[in-house]
Amino acid sequence: MSRALTGPDRRGHFGPYGGSFVPETLMAPLEELTEAFRKAWRDRDFRREFQQLLRDYVGRPTPLYYASRLSEELGAKVYLKREDLCHTGAHKINNALGQVLLARRMGKQRVIAETGAGQHGVATATAAARFGLKCVVYMGRVDMERQALNVVRMRILGAEVVPVTAGQQTLKEAISEAMRDWVTNVRTTHYVLGTVFGAHPYPWMVREFQSVIGREARRQILRCEGRLPDLLVACVGGGSNAMGLFAPFLRNRTVRCIGVEAGGRGLTPGDHAARFAAGRPGVLQGARTLVLQDDDGQILPTHSISAGLDYAAVGPEHVWLHELGRTEYTWVSDEVAVQGFELLARTEGILPALESAHAIGWLWQERRRWKRSDLIIVNLSGRGDKDVHQLADRFGAAAVHAEPPA
Repeated sequence: MSRALTGPDRRGHFGPYGGSFVPETLMAPLEELTEAFRKAWRDRDFRREFQQLLRDYVGRPTPLYYASRLSEELGAKVYLKREDLCHTGAHKINNALGQVLLARRMGKQRVIAETGAGQHGVATATAAARFGLKCVVYMGRVDMERQALNVVRMRILGAEVVPVTAGQQTLKEAISEAMRDWVTNVRTTHYVLGTVFGAHPYPWMVREFQSVIGREARRQILRCEGRLPDLLVACVGGGSNAMGLFAPFLRNRTVRCIGVEAGGRGLTPGDHAARFAAGRPGVLQGARTLVLQDDDGQILPTHSISAGLDYAAVGPEHVWLHELGRTEYTWVSDEVAVQGFELLARTEGILPALESAHAIGWLWQERRRWKRSDLIIVNLSGRGDKDVHQLADRFGAAAVHAEPPA
């Protein structure tokens, strides 16, 4: 059990999940990448440069903030791990910087990325600009429309943003296009995959780059409260912000780890992205994991109000940890996520990303379960500036038509 909580085996398997299910042309590049990361992660100079960038460029450590008014509303003691205060506005910069550093070490002159909500694309474009590498980001046309601000940010940073018009025109299709690019340009190009998904070594590598979140949170909560939390809560798309928070606590069995997925409009096929509620084991885009698929193995369409959670599969380590009984997963609807967004805005003056709002919304939905003594950490994985346009009609219309106070 203890080995299962520290990462994959040498072939990239988390129990029966993970692995490398890719075209033969990518096997050698993946092996090269695995060895390069293994050596870099053991290299004190690489780690030192990475830590210096996290401190001086990203702004780490991010605060662990006691949300007193939110705590009053929920009836528990709630801290927010403020990844929204990172440079670029989300946890994605931790991984993007690490991978761009690795790409430079490997002699690559070009990086590519996929993005859904746009935050990973912005982070990759930022890191590429910092080190003078060419950057191309693939993004579904639908996601480009609902995350237009992030598209502009990427282009200002010098990245080429390529619209993907196949299929649902969202994250799954963007990943497929990025993989096609990598196959074609593998000698000069590194693929900066944005989450704990895909072929080995990506789930392991992204986990390690993002585990700074949980290491900081662990030290901070012990300093603030003198004990570990009862509950960790994070949204789960691919699952990198959740794994980054969970990983340093996994050996502490008294700490529950809860991942919150996108329930969308409900659990009718095509209306959600709740893999643990409705997925089945299968292979998608490089890894064996839980996948939303029909009886013939065809990938089902997905839906979420949040572009970053709108994906048909989940990181393989999450599935293995769930089978081991170490992590738990649930889901909330679009409506509950928006309620979470509004609740945090009006109690703490913080606009969360719609992804993170799923975690806040779940705590609100389950508020009758909490005790005053419960100590909870929520990973606030990103800020909600990018989502304001999408929610403007909801809140703007209410403001325009509201009766003036008496």
